[in-house]
Amino acid sequence: MRSAELVFVRRGKVRDLYRWGDELWLVASDRISAYDVVLESEIPEKGKILTQLSRFWFELLSHICPHHVLSYDLPEEFKFEKPDWEGRLMRCRETAVIPMECVVRGYLAGSAWEEYRQKGTVGGYIMPKGLREAEKLPEPLFTPARKNPYGHDENLNEQEAREWVGEKLFEKLREISISLYKAAARHSAERGLILADTKFEFGMLEGQVVWIDEALTPDSSRYWDRDSYIPGQAPKSFDKQHIREYLKKLKNWHGNPVPLPEEVIEGTRKRYECAWLKITGRMWRRQE
Repeated sequence: MRSAELVFVRRGKVRDLYRWGDELWLVASDRISAYDVVLESEIPEKGKILTQLSRFWFELLSHICPHHVLSYDLPEEFKFEKPDWEGRLMRCRETAVIPMECVVRGYLAGSAWEEYRQKGTVGGYIMPKGLREAEKLPEPLFTPARKNPYGHDENLNEQEAREWVGEKLFEKLREISISLYKAAARHSAERGLILADTKFEFGMLEGQVVWIDEALTPDSSRYWDRDSYIPGQAPKSFDKQHIREYLKKLKNWHGNPVPLPEEVIEGTRKRYECAWLKITGRMWRRQE
């Protein structure tokens, strides 16, 4: 007899959410999305790599901010029924989610590069003239976004973000986010990676800010190879940019969930495994 009923809550682009007693369970699938579209193909073992990378970072940086994870172990009563959840599961405390993505940018890339080209700003902050794509910013910038239940999140300037969550909480989130980014960037640099930017999510629990969701994975962060990095050029990355580039080349792709060719699937998988190796110093053991 089970100690509590397992209740399905919702399905996200990558993770499925369940409730078990007073715990929330996050189960990472092998689904992959690009441009907010969940594609037809999956990346084998991606969900396990993401979960174990989150575990690595949560444990390494818990001295900066407490996290929501209680355990990564599947209870014995589910091991026969849900064996594929092993390595994919995070059993978490429930928090009051703060509806703001806390983005930290250390380099000029992605939407920040586009904003800079058009306006000379990043997140509303005026930047020095003459910066090149992928160039390191003078200081890491906190550029949050309002979380929307549907569609794209909405970028906020500093004043909008302060009004959205309040002055005191804004300052706390900025302090924690930049501290986490700097610590992760130092560790990544020691392992031959550049952490260009990342996003954090937080919740409130008993009056305390708690780090939730995922932690510095290639799905939430932009990692570059340090040895091949040249400002002004698009660096070699270890995220799903490989898939985005493939989709850009499709003449008739209009945001539909297309299947991916095997070489794109395998190339993406290798990038996730390489990110694991560089960040943790350990080879990923394929379990097929």
